[in-house]
Amino acid sequence: MSRRVSLPGAEELFRRTGQAAETADPTTEPRSANGDPRHASVPNPRRSSGRVKHDEKMTVYVTADELLDLEHARLRLRREWGVGVDRGRVVREAIAIVLADMEARGAESELVRRLTGT
Repeated sequence: MSRRVSLPGAEELFRRTGQAAETADPTTEPRSANGDPRHASVPNPRRSSGRVKHDEKMTVYVTADELLDLEHARLRLRREWGVGVDRGRVVREAIAIVLADMEARGAESELVRRLTGT
């Protein structure tokens, strides 16, 4: 019996998982919750990148209160809904939501309203 530990290869470590793997193929059709592409509500919804290796980096400065709010949201996601994610994932999801809202609603989007003060 060998005492060597078998480790996964690079393909296994860096494979796309979950919904990120589904959205990676541009030829796939959007599907509704029941999997039927005919009943998809949005033809090409904006999604966050999810859990993949990211090639770009951006630094964002936040106040101590904003950071605590973000951490509380992350902990609430874990405690109440069993969603274990890091702060970066929460931020990427929030960005995807805001950008999708802006694409769909334009000047009536929450982002435009907040930034213009209207």
